[in-house]
Amino acid sequence: MIPRRWKVVQTVREKFSCRSCETITQPPAPFHPIARGRAGPNLLAMIMEAKFGQHLPLNRQSETFARDGIELDVSTLADWVGACSATLAPLVTLIRAHVMAGGRIHGDDTTVPVLGRGKTITGRLWTYVRDDRPFGGEAAPAALFYYSRDRGGEHPGQPLAGYAGILQADAYAGFDELYAPLRKPGPITEAACWAHSRRKFFCLAEIAKAPLALEAVRRIDAIFDVERDINGLPAGQRLAVRQDQVAPLVAELETWMRAARAKLSRHAEVAQAMNYMLRRWGTFSRFLTDGRICLTNNAAERALRGVALGRHSWRFAGSDRGGERAASMYSLIVAALCRARHSAVYAARRTMPNGLVFPRNGRNLDVIGSA
Repeated sequence: MIPRRWKVVQTVREKFSCRSCETITQPPAPFHPIARGRAGPNLLAMIMEAKFGQHLPLNRQSETFARDGIELDVSTLADWVGACSATLAPLVTLIRAHVMAGGRIHGDDTTVPVLGRGKTITGRLWTYVRDDRPFGGEAAPAALFYYSRDRGGEHPGQPLAGYAGILQADAYAGFDELYAPLRKPGPITEAACWAHSRRKFFCLAEIAKAPLALEAVRRIDAIFDVERDINGLPAGQRLAVRQDQVAPLVAELETWMRAARAKLSRHAEVAQAMNYMLRRWGTFSRFLTDGRICLTNNAAERALRGVALGRHSWRFAGSDRGGERAASMYSLIVAALCRARHSAVYAARRTMPNGLVFPRNGRNLDVIGSA
């Protein structure tokens, strides 16, 4: 192990004058990521990645630097974070354009405590993920994050104002206006998440040992088994297999579920789990008519995993501005991670026999984490 080393770069810019023409020349000043800043790009990248990638608050980083003999106040680090966020804003704009150009995206949100007067408030971090790998797309996956002070219904409409594709999300009522037929530039097509609904039955089957919940999980798992084999194939091939093998399973599940629901009290927990699916059956079965639609919304949930882990370390965002900075940096870091995995997957695909795209137990399966 080689301990890290610190260095101070001192730039000497000597001025020279010409005795003949009396012209004064001087070498240009070196480039600095932050105007009039003393931090180099490597140091800034390390601080930003440690804060948003490894969930290390600035006060802990300051203490770590102090042990190496480098005195960096938390206020200085906070100023650098803000300056980096502003400097990298054009890259976030490019990520936004790339994500919103996808024909199908995933959407989800999670809570973010925000420091307020006397107490913290509950803000939200929203993510919209473009991942075309499940239907054989070669566009690089990326995730876009937004911050809002609450979970009001107006917030999803702001980033999706110009979008008119497919949105895979949960049954959050705030998305309803996006699905309106008269929406401009056009209605967004809703696609539901089977993993979200399966989770309700799985909990009842595991904890309450409910026979109907066990049967529902068994039937849903049969659909997932088929989906694993076609993950990564082109949309047309996925659709053909779904029409041939999955559509009968979905029809049988609906018939069984409606018959079982009719015999249950409306207060039964299994009945409530069934109602969640039956009331939205059109959105749950939409994947049978479009090969681009995934069975789950796990891509968005995976993108939010870092935020959920980070909450245990940094506890809260210092302000609304801090939440917006976090959204920008999460967009860059998660997009970079997605890009790295995307390159690795396609490098592996070129060496796989018989033109196979993903192995059956590959980590890029859409259905990973459905349990």
